[in-house]
Amino acid sequence: MSEAPDFDVVVVGGGIAGLTAASRAAQHGLKVALLERGRDERYLCNTRYSGGIIHLAFRNVKDQPEELAEAIRAATLGHADAALVTALATTCGRAADWLQQEGAKFIRVGQINWQQWVLAPPRPLVGGLDWKGRGPDVTLRVLTRNFVQRGGVLFRGASAQALMERDGACIGVEALTDSGVRQFGARAVVLADGGFQGNPNLVALHVCLAPAKLKQRGASTGIGDGLRMASELGARLTELGYFYGHVLAREAFTNDRVWPYPQLDELATAGIAVNAAGERCIDEGRGGVFVANAIAKLADPLSMWAVFDAAIWEGPGRAARIPANPNLVNAGATVYKAGSVPELAAFMGMPAHALAATIDEYNQALSAGRLAQLPAPRTAATVAPMPILRAPFYAVALCAGITYTFGGIATDGHGRVMGSNGNPVGGLYAAGATTGGLEGGAGCGYVGGLVKGVVFGLRAAEHIVQVLKP
Repeated sequence: MSEAPDFDVVVVGGGIAGLTAASRAAQHGLKVALLERGRDERYLCNTRYSGGIIHLAFRNVKDQPEELAEAIRAATLGHADAALVTALATTCGRAADWLQQEGAKFIRVGQINWQQWVLAPPRPLVGGLDWKGRGPDVTLRVLTRNFVQRGGVLFRGASAQALMERDGACIGVEALTDSGVRQFGARAVVLADGGFQGNPNLVALHVCLAPAKLKQRGASTGIGDGLRMASELGARLTELGYFYGHVLAREAFTNDRVWPYPQLDELATAGIAVNAAGERCIDEGRGGVFVANAIAKLADPLSMWAVFDAAIWEGPGRAARIPANPNLVNAGATVYKAGSVPELAAFMGMPAHALAATIDEYNQALSAGRLAQLPAPRTAATVAPMPILRAPFYAVALCAGITYTFGGIATDGHGRVMGSNGNPVGGLYAAGATTGGLEGGAGCGYVGGLVKGVVFGLRAAEHIVQVLKP
């Protein structure tokens, strides 16, 4: 390449993180190129499939920063990097304001603290996939329009292949385009191409030995290119074994009306989750994201069932934003219902005595306050357990739905990619689900994909501006 780079900034990936970084950099007068692998004007990405709620660890992004930081630490069991916690907690309110100033529209959902910044128009509260013309889709198109009006150049159908390097620093991106391989020289590069949930080889290596038995709950467009390219340039990677997702009906593989919603977290965590032998084997009390990860780690991720009673079906079963009751039934999914536990076991094809023994043992431990002493210990800090006593009894076959991976490229609070030597990799930044260090860990802590993408897209662009236009 020539000594003069083609662009000040090249951003890889056109989801919420990439478009935020690109538009913010262009807003400051930098010459920016955005490389997006999708070809359609409304290319698929996880942002478009999302529920559109800008929240931070299920808190209002306008809450006090220290309160938000504590919520992150609590959600991640202290796993999150301290610098990233501070950056996220102190920037998320401004990030919502910036989106609004860019033209994004929001609605508030009553007095629900964490649903005060919902991208509009919202999706209907029914099962299935409905993203066209909804808030996230509209917002991406608004950000794209602003980016182009500010002089940014969007290259669709451009697949990043490798980072260009000189003296250990990143100086651009080599990408495959319709006209062949092209080098995009840049003074700074931002990787924002999502996680690696859409790459079955990486999923099998790090997350689940049987990736075909995980239901892709997002757009599955994240295939780990940024992760690979950064690693080749010497970036440090965080742990890669966990993901954000939810418990879904197993029929999600054959019925598109039951994914990405309704989620079955509330059924599998207020009640119990049992395997094909009618036995509990995971800690349901640690929440739906944890349970989805635990299911994924099993030798057979398609072996689990949610078992619950009428009180759970009518209580927590109706409590989610898009609840299983009645959306699961309305979507045509199979919900087994029986007047007795033996009858339920017959529907499920498992030994009646085993299921009855498991339910009795669980009910007795719950009544005696001995859940921690069960063969598969159960906690109660995240989700309150409920007994399974009141007929009719119910069961639903489960699967784990994966949305995006938690681990990825290690960054600092400015989005700078950190090298394995402990120093930033010159000229290289990352934002969104391609990064790690905030979410995940043994507790599968989740803080919010959209807010993470916007905050670190902003912070990366603003640090680049400081460096290039001091």
